[in-house]
Amino acid sequence: MKVLKFGGTSVGSVESILSLKAIVEKEAQKQPVIIVVSALGGITDKLLATSQLALKGDEAWKEEFQAMVDRHHKMIDTIITDTRKRENLFKIVDSLFEQLRSIYFGVFLIHDLSKKTQDAIVSYGERLSSNIVATLVHGAKWFDSRDFIKTVQKNHKNTLDSELTNRLVRRTFSDLPRISLVPGFISMDRDTDEITNLGRGGSDYTAAIIAAALDADILEIWTDVDGFMTADPRVIKTAYTINELSYIEAMELCNFGAKVIYPPTIYPVCVKNIPIRVKNTFNPDAEGTIIKAKIANDSKPIKGISSINGTTLITVTGLSMVGVIGVNRRIFTALADNGISVFMVSQASSENSTSIGVRDQDSQAAVKVLNNEFAKEIETGAMFPMHAESGLATIAIVGENMKHTPGIAGKLFGTLGRSGISVIACAQGASETNISFVVDSKYLRKALNVIHDSFFLSEYKVLNLFVCGVGTVGGQLLEQIHDQYEELKRTKRLKLNVVGIASSKKAIFNRDGIDLTTTYRELLEQAPLCNDNALRDEIIRMNIFNSVFVDCTASKDVAQLYQSFLEHNISVIAANKIAASSSYDNYIQLKETALARGVKFRYETNVGAGLPIIGTINDLRNSGDVILKIEAVLSGTLNFIFNEISADVPLSEAVRRAKEHGYSEPDPRIDLSGKDVIRKLVILAREAGYKVEKADVEKHLFIPDSFFEGTIDDFWKNLPQLDADFEERRKRLEAEGKRWRFVATFDHGKTNVALKEVDMRHPFYNLEGSNNVVSLTTERYREYPMLIQGYGAGASVTAAGVFANIMSIANV
Repeated sequence: MKVLKFGGTSVGSVESILSLKAIVEKEAQKQPVIIVVSALGGITDKLLATSQLALKGDEAWKEEFQAMVDRHHKMIDTIITDTRKRENLFKIVDSLFEQLRSIYFGVFLIHDLSKKTQDAIVSYGERLSSNIVATLVHGAKWFDSRDFIKTVQKNHKNTLDSELTNRLVRRTFSDLPRISLVPGFISMDRDTDEITNLGRGGSDYTAAIIAAALDADILEIWTDVDGFMTADPRVIKTAYTINELSYIEAMELCNFGAKVIYPPTIYPVCVKNIPIRVKNTFNPDAEGTIIKAKIANDSKPIKGISSINGTTLITVTGLSMVGVIGVNRRIFTALADNGISVFMVSQASSENSTSIGVRDQDSQAAVKVLNNEFAKEIETGAMFPMHAESGLATIAIVGENMKHTPGIAGKLFGTLGRSGISVIACAQGASETNISFVVDSKYLRKALNVIHDSFFLSEYKVLNLFVCGVGTVGGQLLEQIHDQYEELKRTKRLKLNVVGIASSKKAIFNRDGIDLTTTYRELLEQAPLCNDNALRDEIIRMNIFNSVFVDCTASKDVAQLYQSFLEHNISVIAANKIAASSSYDNYIQLKETALARGVKFRYETNVGAGLPIIGTINDLRNSGDVILKIEAVLSGTLNFIFNEISADVPLSEAVRRAKEHGYSEPDPRIDLSGKDVIRKLVILAREAGYKVEKADVEKHLFIPDSFFEGTIDDFWKNLPQLDADFEERRKRLEAEGKRWRFVATFDHGKTNVALKEVDMRHPFYNLEGSNNVVSLTTERYREYPMLIQGYGAGASVTAAGVFANIMSIANV
């Protein structure tokens, strides 16, 4: 025998109620079933709201009442096709509505609404829906739950009389029909025979009571979701259905906001070891979630995350609490006596304060109750008035395997800290199945996502990227991300989610991800203007977990945003050299902020495009080596120029070719001035562990200073004046078997850049095209320096280097 409970959404529409019929009649072919139904979706709220209108003497109650009548009539007209059955059902339903109308009219006349009357009013929701379903389902027999679900008054609350109820349930269903139909939620006081109810969610409880009393094989809860989810799917897109939960895990998730089943439902069936299965009326073929005592092959330490938004944390504090027995008893007794529920408790080991979590709507009442309870202590100064902090959210991570997995709490709080989320209070029971904590509600979405991602509840690890700059490097990067997207999902379980793209004047944002086909350029064109400060503010406001800002510009203004991003726990990847080569103090501040915040500041492509130069220096230093000397050709543009110069190609033509091939900046003087090489040398020296400023670098340039004055047209006009001199020098070099290389040198703390002549024995002699090369002399590589050589310029290799930095942050 099986008990099936169908919630309000399962009887709330024609589609769902017909699905219910199909499910029940199919199941009844296999075994006897008892069906418990809720009121039509939204009707309980409507019954309560209408009673308040009547209480206030508002004539609008009549319109609301008629709307309920019309809804039920329309449902019956649509789903009951047998004329005789329909007429009989209308008689039953209209009789119930006539009773309800009389009650409302009485409330309206005398302006009084007692608890007894309120309970009677809300009972009509289930009484109406259950009669409709009993008529719809072929062969169903209707039972009145008031006859066998009995309550008793305790502390002004209706509490189930379990012993009497179990005896009456067994007697009522001793001769079990094939299909029994029971209204949920409704009960009756054992002493007064007045209508009572089991509270919100009581239909689940009704089903569990019946299942336990009759030793059912299973209790099925049919709702509008596929089962328990790893997290709220409205917040976490990657949340998925949990196949199996233990009773304890399900209870913990329900207590902390997972509104799949009513928490008291679990206890009666748990005692009898009856499994619960949660199923979706709208997707009956889905497996759902099974809840039982023991879970097989359970390896994940965390099963799910649940949360309660709208939390108020009330702190009871005072020196008189230390060592005094009974303070906590007074706190919880006072709150319980006033019907205030506490869902989290956090107490300092010093015993001088206790923090309790309540819902926002209970906060004022809770503060008043506790101030009254401890009025004498507050008056004498032994305790302080209650302190309430609202605007918070409570999050719970749940899983019985946490007790077998060391370091869960450490990983949890470390993960939150790296994401810039402060924990205001926390609690963990000795059973270690639940760690709950309180955060500012503005961080709820971010906290849920980062925990879901970090504890392998998500199918994919996610990095959320903001890409600034859509020129040659930025455009190539976005293309590479697009091309590798599916491959990374398949092989690395990694999703690179581009949530923001900015050009020099405009920006687009989408927390769910931006289409990286050519569509994004069209969207950028249509977007409103966006300056650098607005870009920064929007990225910070979005507050997305695992965020990475990727700078593919050469903008000083964009580089100045890095500090704000790092302070807000957003990692930064920079192809832009300005920040790392700025003042040493700023460089150090950026690195220290990243370290303190637990995020990354990466800029491998600042030197050598995609070559692993900065990373190699860091690896050497981290392993205890000391960098003694660096020699490097760091300008692909200049190396191209000096490789192009020949008897047929003068200096001026070589520079022009560098520009035409895209190796130089649009204004080649930027490359010829050596500024770019100086920046790169400063960055390498700093990474080697030395305090170096750009002003410390000696410059030995090959173009006179006068050529950098005036317009770009003046430059092109004057440049051929140098051709003859360079040709003479070139002939001499050729005769001596030497070549020009513009070399950046760091040697025991001294730095310089200069045009040098190297012979064929020198490792830089055969450096071709626009390639870069770096020679590292260290304590370990003293006799034979380490060489790193390869493409040092070009959009695709630079973009690939940025991509490699992204992958290093993903740590896959």
